[in-house]
Amino acid sequence: MQKKYETVVFWVLDEIESGNLSYGDRLPSEKDLMEKFQVSRQTIRRALEVLTEKGTVEGRRGSGTYVAVNRRRRERREIRIAVMPTYVDTYIFPSIIRGIESVFSREGCTLQLSVTNNTVERERMFLKEFLNTQSVDGVIAETVKSGLPSPNLELYDSLEKSGIPVLFINSFYSELNIPHISLNDRKAGYAATKHLLDCGHTRVGGIFKADDGQGHLRYAGYTDALMERDIKVRGGKIIWMDSEEIRDMEEDGSRILKRLKGCTACVCYNDEIANHLVDILTKAGLRVPRDISIVGIDNSSLAQFCSVPLTSVRNPVEELGRAAAECMVAKICRNQEMKTEEFEPELVMRNSVRVISEVS
Repeated sequence: MQKKYETVVFWVLDEIESGNLSYGDRLPSEKDLMEKFQVSRQTIRRALEVLTEKGTVEGRRGSGTYVAVNRRRRERREIRIAVMPTYVDTYIFPSIIRGIESVFSREGCTLQLSVTNNTVERERMFLKEFLNTQSVDGVIAETVKSGLPSPNLELYDSLEKSGIPVLFINSFYSELNIPHISLNDRKAGYAATKHLLDCGHTRVGGIFKADDGQGHLRYAGYTDALMERDIKVRGGKIIWMDSEEIRDMEEDGSRILKRLKGCTACVCYNDEIANHLVDILTKAGLRVPRDISIVGIDNSSLAQFCSVPLTSVRNPVEELGRAAAECMVAKICRNQEMKTEEFEPELVMRNSVRVISEVS
């Protein structure tokens, strides 16, 4: 004999199969279901528990219970996840994609690559496409210029409300309550600066990226380390750059040298900036690390193969990719909650820092 809660379970499954309930639709309230089936609240809750365990529905706090089964996925027998990086073929991005792809291949998921080129226009175009076509089961996104106000926040909200889960990787929009997988950027900036201070440097400049949140967090870590030692944060020794300016740093060499005059060391937002800085200093007849010490962040191949191998804070980008992919697959396939994870920084020592003894 069929149990009362099973009647509710089979009704929900039939409604989904017939198309009366679609992916992302809200189920009737517990009260409405109690009246419909003339059963107790306990029976309804048992039915919803079973459906949740099956991954058929998901509860959203303060909102209700929603269909979590994507009928399109069952029809085409594949899980398609959009991966939306800012770039794809340079710097740390191939390693991120490699980490994601390794998990997707194992799990039988299809990766749909949508590269934004770090522009809000392309980000907006892809998000609208995902919403309009409902062609993907999840989105792993690297945010575009997250240090600036974004016009695309409401589209991410709409994706979540439509039942397409979103996970940020490498960077995130702090305004949105969406989980992210990244390096702990504040601690990375702190670790880079602390190492220079430990080596005797007290006149430490910095070059940071202005148009993404990572730059702001790494700068915050830089100031944390200085203030911990009661060393003044000298605004005149800080250089802010946007994404476009980084590519043409050498053309701005004279301004950079002027801002860093008197500094014995510099914390760089990433290894790309650190590499450009080494070139600028070399052309000016200054030697790294004898005249100025440099620490980068990311521990990319640029740090390893720079003309002066760079001390750098490791950003475990391939691990980030794997962690993000596993988190998204678990959400889609097993309805597991996605949570923010920030990896701890690790300093990799090379030849770009010298130990000195000086009075501030």
